[in-house]
Amino acid sequence: MKFDTKVIHAGVKPDPTTGAVMTPIYQTSTYAQAAPGKHKGYEYARTQNPTRAVLEKNMAALEGGYDGICFSSGMAAMDAVLKLLNPGDEVLATNDLYGGSYRIIKTIYERFGIKGHFISFDDPKAVEKHINENTKLIWIETPTNPMLNIVDIKQICKVAKKHNILTVVDNTFASPYLQRPLEMDADLVVHSATKYLGGHSDVVLGVVVAKDKDLADKLHFIQNASGAIPGPQDCFLVLRGIKTLHLRVERACKNAKKIARFLNAHPKVGKVFYPGFKEHPHHKIAKRQMKDFGAMVSFDLYDDSVTSAKKVLKNTNLFILAESLGGVESLIGHPASMTHASIPKKERMKVGLTDSLIRLSVGIEDVDDLIEDLEAALANV
Repeated sequence: MKFDTKVIHAGVKPDPTTGAVMTPIYQTSTYAQAAPGKHKGYEYARTQNPTRAVLEKNMAALEGGYDGICFSSGMAAMDAVLKLLNPGDEVLATNDLYGGSYRIIKTIYERFGIKGHFISFDDPKAVEKHINENTKLIWIETPTNPMLNIVDIKQICKVAKKHNILTVVDNTFASPYLQRPLEMDADLVVHSATKYLGGHSDVVLGVVVAKDKDLADKLHFIQNASGAIPGPQDCFLVLRGIKTLHLRVERACKNAKKIARFLNAHPKVGKVFYPGFKEHPHHKIAKRQMKDFGAMVSFDLYDDSVTSAKKVLKNTNLFILAESLGGVESLIGHPASMTHASIPKKERMKVGLTDSLIRLSVGIEDVDDLIEDLEAALANV
C-alpha cells in the first residue's frame, strides 16, 4: 500500500457495529464486562480506547513500526520515552532542539539522576567520542528547531547500534510523509501530533512509534501506568487530519521553497536557514533522507537587530504571531522569547539562535499573498 493510501486506510476499517466509515468517537470511561475479566478487549479507557487504538495502528503503518502509543501531548510522549531510563543513565541529544525537549531533560530528569549532554550531531565520529558506559539513549531531532540543521539518521543510528544504545528521532518537523526514521534503523519515532499530523491547530496530542514489540509493550505499560493519555475526541481529530497529511505537506513545502528564495534575495534579510538551499551545509543529507525539505524557514535580519525583528513580527497579517507550527495557516514566531525561552542565552548563541532570529511555519495559503505579507512587514524595518 502506497503512503497516500495509507493515510486514509491503514489501520482504519468501517465501525463493526454501525458500518460508520469514519472512526467513531468512543466517549466512554469504562466498558461492560460479561463476567470478571471477561470482556471484548476493553476494560477501562485509560488502558484502551477504540478511537485511540485506530490512531495508534494508523501511525504505526505510516512510520513502518510495530505499534504506535498515543499520549496527551508531544512532551508527554517524550516523557514516556525518558521513563525507559534508570537513574545514572545518560542521554546524548542534539544541541539545537526544541526548548521544551531541553527543559524536560535539564530541569526534570536530571533531578532524578538522568543526565543530558547537548552536542553537535554534525559528525557521527565526534558523537561517538561522547559515548560512555552510562549512555543509554541518543535523542535526534531533524530537521532541528529552529536552525533547521539536518542530522544523518542512518549514520548516528549506526554508531548507536555499535554501542547498544537506544535511538529516538523526533520527526515532528518532517512528518512521516517526508521522512521515516525507522527505515533508517532508529528504534523509536516521536511526534507532536499537534503539528503536521493534526494539521489544523485544534488539538494537542503526542505519539511514539516503536520498531519492535518489546519497546511497544514497555511504552504501552508506561502509557497505562502514568495515565498521560489523549481523549477520544483528540484522537479523532488527528485521524481526520492525517487523511490530508500528504496534500497539506506537499503544498506547504512548495510554498516554503518560494518564500525561502524570496527572503534570500531580500536586501533587509541576513541569513536564511532552509535545507533546500544547495549551500545549506546538510543539503545533501536532507536530499537523501527526506522526500522534500519541509515547510519551516528561519531567518535573521541584515542588521541583526532585535528591535527590527519585533517590527517584522508585529506587522504581518497573514502570518499569525503564535507558538506551534504545522497547521494549514502560516505562523511567525520569535524562538528566543517563545519556543526556546527555557534555553539559556549562552547555549542558544552557540548554535546561532540569536535574539533576532525569526521562525516561519509556512501554511497552505496562496504563496503570492504570503510573500506580499512578508514584504509589507519587512518594509517597516
